[in-house]
Amino acid sequence: MVNCSCGDTSVSKDYGLFVTYPLRPEDTLKSVASAANLSSELIRSYNPGSNFTSGLVYIPGRDENGNYPSLKSSSGLSGGAIGGIVIAIVAVLLLLAGCYYFGYYKKKKAESSSALLKNAQVQLMPDQARNGSLVRGSESSGGPAGASPGLTGITVDKSVEFSYEELSTATDDFSLANKIGQGGFGAVYYAELRGEKAAIKKMDMQASREFLAELKVLTHVHHLNLVRLIGYCVEGSLFLVYEYIENGNLSQHLHGSGRDPLPWSTRVQIALDSARGLEYIHEHTVPVYIHRDIKSANILIDKNFHAKVADFGLTKLTEVGSNSLPTRLVGTFGYMPPEYAQYGDVSPKVDVYAFGVVLYELISAKEAIVKANGSVAESKGLVALFEEVLSQPDPKDDLLKMIDPRLGENCPLDSVRKMAQLAKACTHENPQLRPSMRSIVVALMTLSSSTEDWDVGSFYENQTIVSLMSGR
Repeated sequence: MVNCSCGDTSVSKDYGLFVTYPLRPEDTLKSVASAANLSSELIRSYNPGSNFTSGLVYIPGRDENGNYPSLKSSSGLSGGAIGGIVIAIVAVLLLLAGCYYFGYYKKKKAESSSALLKNAQVQLMPDQARNGSLVRGSESSGGPAGASPGLTGITVDKSVEFSYEELSTATDDFSLANKIGQGGFGAVYYAELRGEKAAIKKMDMQASREFLAELKVLTHVHHLNLVRLIGYCVEGSLFLVYEYIENGNLSQHLHGSGRDPLPWSTRVQIALDSARGLEYIHEHTVPVYIHRDIKSANILIDKNFHAKVADFGLTKLTEVGSNSLPTRLVGTFGYMPPEYAQYGDVSPKVDVYAFGVVLYELISAKEAIVKANGSVAESKGLVALFEEVLSQPDPKDDLLKMIDPRLGENCPLDSVRKMAQLAKACTHENPQLRPSMRSIVVALMTLSSSTEDWDVGSFYENQTIVSLMSGR
């Protein structure tokens, strides 16, 4: 039953006083009138056109004079029109509430992303305080005009900020069909963005430290032999957008199946390109960058079979000329030098050691850690295997056994031997006795020119390295 005394509602004095009552299946005009203690005629006059079987009906209420004002105003609005007005008002209120909730949700999501990024920046601050400003000298120009307010401290003047919708559309909602790779910090997808082929790395928010490190490096450092960063996105996940490199990575060419073997001259060129990229970040930037994860999987091969160093998520900054810095252990086993694996000491010579392992891979097409008979228990490092061969008085026969058989009989053994000597110098146990990347570039330039007289003494000042390179 309806208790009208608790529900009188005034819409307007022009329209009368009334309450709305939702009809139940068992209700009739008579039962409604009886419940409201009003006459059936009065109830009907407030509800013209209603059959009192379903929907809402209007029950009149008295004004201050004890009269029942008419529902029909001077403007001619009927009770049904008033009901429509009420429903419209409710709908507008619900729409506004939905917009507010959606805006609030988006704001909280953005704040969450920003908080995670700021937290990662705070974690990076000790490195910056120890190593000086992130960008100094010719690299620094105050606050960049293109800096993103959501990524304080990061120069993005040469990078584009993409929206999530644009990246999602370009990758067909990050479908498996567009997935072209999987790394330690996220999956990589092929896309075509604004008329350019691109590779998009999608990273979890937990990888914000690596995201920031890579963004900082690639927005400041530009070189032909370093992968180019096109842009980024911070919405829900972290996205880095790179130039698309057509021929995959070096590991796929050396260890994968279904690809034609790389000729020796191409392998030397790939080594030289990679060395040039590393030389640039070691010796021509301020501050100096140490990659810390050089491996064949992080060397990309373009359509002309030139190489570009990629994946700067573990990059560390250091002062020019500094020896080493203690740090947490990151990287890939098989490529880590002893001083780093045991004590966490980081210097540019960490990259030199890893590059030496890559040179051994180019020669042998073996993994950095070789598993005998597929057994992990019998695994051995590629460096140790080559050490055993190169330490012999005459390593020629055993060196032939280490060469990738796919190179065939036309492989120039003297050139292979020289690259092996260079790799041995790079992987010396003592980091002080390893050559610099500049010396490595010079050596590989000479090797790629097929010059017979390879004067290693002109590249290295240290007599121990000269001896190693000369095979003595």
